[in-house]
Amino acid sequence: MACIFCRIVSGEVNADIVEETNNFIAFRDVNPVAPTHVLVVPKQHIDSPISLQALGGEALQEMFQLIDKIAKKENIKKSGYRLILNNGNDAGQEINHLHFHIIGGRKIGRLG
Repeated sequence: MACIFCRIVSGEVNADIVEETNNFIAFRDVNPVAPTHVLVVPKQHIDSPISLQALGGEALQEMFQLIDKIAKKENIKKSGYRLILNNGNDAGQEINHLHFHIIGGRKIGRLG
């Protein structure tokens, strides 16, 4: 069975889609930790950051442009936001499909 993010990409599972590009889909986290909590997920199943390079430089540029567009749309670009990538169990990665969290809309405490 495909992972939940692959099922969202295929349309099998509903999600609150914020934006979409050729290579990425962004949707609201079902358990948000802040007023803005959006996940940016490659449409292709990729399980680690090192594997992201397989998409190529243009796709990475597309991803960061998408993140910037979402930050503007959610009105968090000026006030600031946190971009998080959890990699592996010890980092708290719960779904084995690479994804970035865009978190903002309130003051976020320091890590550690």
